[in-house]
Amino acid sequence: MMEREKNDILYLVVPCYNEQEVLPETSKRLKEKMESLMERNLISRDSRIMFVNDGSKDRTWSMIEELHEQDPIFAGVKLSRNRGHQNALLGGLMTAKEYADMTISLDADLQDDIDVIDQMVEKYYDGCEIVYGVRSARTTDTFFKRFTAESFYHMISMMGGEIVFNHADYRLMSKRALEEMAKYKEVNLFLRGIVPMIGFKTDVVTYERHERMAGESKYPLKKMLAFATDGITSFSIKPIRMITTCGFLIFAISILMLLYFLVVHFMGRTVHGWTSTIVSIWAIGGLQLLAIGIVGEYIGKIYLETKARPKYIIETVLDK
Repeated sequence: MMEREKNDILYLVVPCYNEQEVLPETSKRLKEKMESLMERNLISRDSRIMFVNDGSKDRTWSMIEELHEQDPIFAGVKLSRNRGHQNALLGGLMTAKEYADMTISLDADLQDDIDVIDQMVEKYYDGCEIVYGVRSARTTDTFFKRFTAESFYHMISMMGGEIVFNHADYRLMSKRALEEMAKYKEVNLFLRGIVPMIGFKTDVVTYERHERMAGESKYPLKKMLAFATDGITSFSIKPIRMITTCGFLIFAISILMLLYFLVVHFMGRTVHGWTSTIVSIWAIGGLQLLAIGIVGEYIGKIYLETKARPKYIIETVLDK
């Protein structure tokens, strides 16, 4: 692919949910970064910082409106209600693609190092359609979070899903990549799995993640588990196949046990031990409930997909 000419329009897409504590510092630092890129003629003066308000209950949206009034470099998208991080991010990207040549998505807390934005933009001009921001280390994470996150990435890979290890949602996407992503219509969104499926020329930049400036994490354990479940069930049917395999194994074991008890019976020996019987019943019952739960998870996803409800509704757009 031929290298692109510089001075394209860049939109930074920043989902926000109750981010009033970090927004003043975030907007200041992102504006400085954009002005630096403009002065070096890496991006157009029409580039914007687009905050996406995901139904915040605090002053987040009113602060976005104030920023937009003070400086047109700030744009805003307000969703009609809280739809979750992935839907808010998608809503922002789909809005931005109408104006931008390239977009970079990042979190409002700026834990992702914004200094690598320069490298992302350079790689875009070298012909890359997607540039992933990948963490070089997880030194700022607790042992539990590091262990669970890395286990999640390994599990997705084992299940056959395509995912970039230690990559969250910090990435550059060109207009062409966004237009192709818009063709994916599923309701159960897992962008980290969808984006690698798009293809095209991609590259990676590495960075170290910072501590959160203020406020609290929007991904407690409950949300992380739900996100992990969505990721696994959205891109693999291996859990269903594992249930089938487990069913065959239990059936085979039961046949062997039947043969064993028949032999013992005809030899005139009494089989003792109600404990082993009860344990077997509980084990098989637990497996059955687990199997029903996994199958139910897939049926629930099919139910949501067939309804084809909108993933988000945009109430207001502040731009230009």
